[in-house]
Amino acid sequence: MSGTRPIAQLPQHIGAQVRVAGWVTHVRSSGKVRFLALRDGSGDLQVVARAPDAPDSLLAQMASLTQETSVVVAGLVRGDPRSPGGVELAATEVTVVGSSDGYPIAPKEHGVDFLMDHRHLWVRSSRQTAALRLRARIVHALRAFLDDHGFVLTDPPILTPAAAEGTSTLFGVDYFGEPAFLSQSGQLYMEATAMALGRVYSFGPTFRAEKSKTRRHLTEFWMVEPEMAFCEFEENLAWQERLVAYVVADVLAHRRAELVALGRDTTALERVEVPFPRIAYDEAVERLAAAGFAVAWGDDFGSPEETALAGMFDRPVFVHRFPARQKAFYMQPDPARPEVALAADLLAPEGYGEIVGGSQRIHDVELLTARLVEHGLDPDAYSWYLDLRRYGSVPHSGFGLGLERLVAWIGGLEHVRETIPFPRTLNRVWP
Repeated sequence: MSGTRPIAQLPQHIGAQVRVAGWVTHVRSSGKVRFLALRDGSGDLQVVARAPDAPDSLLAQMASLTQETSVVVAGLVRGDPRSPGGVELAATEVTVVGSSDGYPIAPKEHGVDFLMDHRHLWVRSSRQTAALRLRARIVHALRAFLDDHGFVLTDPPILTPAAAEGTSTLFGVDYFGEPAFLSQSGQLYMEATAMALGRVYSFGPTFRAEKSKTRRHLTEFWMVEPEMAFCEFEENLAWQERLVAYVVADVLAHRRAELVALGRDTTALERVEVPFPRIAYDEAVERLAAAGFAVAWGDDFGSPEETALAGMFDRPVFVHRFPARQKAFYMQPDPARPEVALAADLLAPEGYGEIVGGSQRIHDVELLTARLVEHGLDPDAYSWYLDLRRYGSVPHSGFGLGLERLVAWIGGLEHVRETIPFPRTLNRVWP
C-alpha cells in the first residue's frame, strides 16, 4: 500500500517511524505486553505494544486480531537481535484492512488431503513460502546460466499435432474439429530453432497423462529444454552437469535461509561439483544385480533401482547408453554399438531419481524415418521434423530438466506437490 515499507527493508530504518502492511500470523500476550507476528511476503516481523507506552485501546485491538487478518501497522523501528531480521516494530497504530474469521488452517497438524483442498491458503505458510522462494531462485539461476552462455530463449507451442514422448501419455484436445494434444515436451520445436539460432532453450509447462501416484510425478510440470546445434553426446553431458552445479552453488549462496526453513541438510549439496560420475547402463545392471535387484539387460529402471544407483555416489550420477529400444524415436544410436542409444539420465541422490534426461538426436533422415515406423508413428505426421534432416542437418543434442524434481532435491522436499503453487496430480485438478 502507498507509504508502507517492506519488512525486508526495515533493518535500514532503525529509529524511524514507518508503516508496514501485512498479514497476522499469530498474536500472544505477556501481562501488559502484546506481541503480533506479521508477514508481508518479503519477510517476518515482530510487532510489540507495551503498557503504559501503548494505550489500552491499542492493546485490546491487538489482542482481538485473528490469524490472517490483513493490517497496516504504524510504529517505531527498533533493533532487536532476538527478532526476525534483527528488528521489531513498536506499534503506535493498527488499522485492519481485511478481517479473517475462522481461518481453516490452524497451527496444528492437518492431513495432506485437507491441505491440498486448501492449497490456495496453504501456500501462505512459512514452509510453503520458503519452497516457492527456493523455486523462484532456481528458475533465476537456470535462466542466468543459459542466458550468459549464449542460449537464446525461444517458446515452443503448448498445442501440438503429434507426440514427442510416446502416444500413451497424451492429453488430447479438440482443436476446431481437428485432434491436438497438450505438449509433452518442446524438444522437437527447439531442434528447429537450434538450426536457426545455434543454442536455444525453452522454459514452460509440459503435460503427461501418466497414471502415477509417486512422490516424483505431476501431470503438469515445468521443463527447461536446451538444444544445441553442432553438439555431440559428451559435450551435451558437460552442459548438463555445469548447469546443475551452477544452480546448486547459486542456491547455497542466496537461499540458505529458505533451506534452513525447509529443514534441508546442505551437506550433500555442498559436495555437488563437476565432473559428475558416469556409469554405462551395462555397469548399472551389474551394480544392481550385485545389490540384490532382479534386473536383466534390457530392463527399464524404476524408482527403487534409480534410488539404489544414486545412493552409490556422493553427487548426481549419469547413467548412459541405455538400450535403444527403451528410448524415444529421436535418440541417436551409438555408432560403435547400435543396440544402445547415446542417451543419459542424471540421477539425483537421496531418492529423488532422474532430474535430467538428454541425448544426441538422430540427424540422418533415413534413420529417423525408420525409427518413427518402428515406434508405430506416421512419418507424414512428422514431415516438418524430418525436414530438419533434409536441409542442412548437423549433429545436435539436447536435454530436458524437470524443474519440480530439481526443486524437490535441492530443497529436500518429500513430495513434488510442494514445489509448485498449484500441483496437478492423477486425482487432483482443484483448486
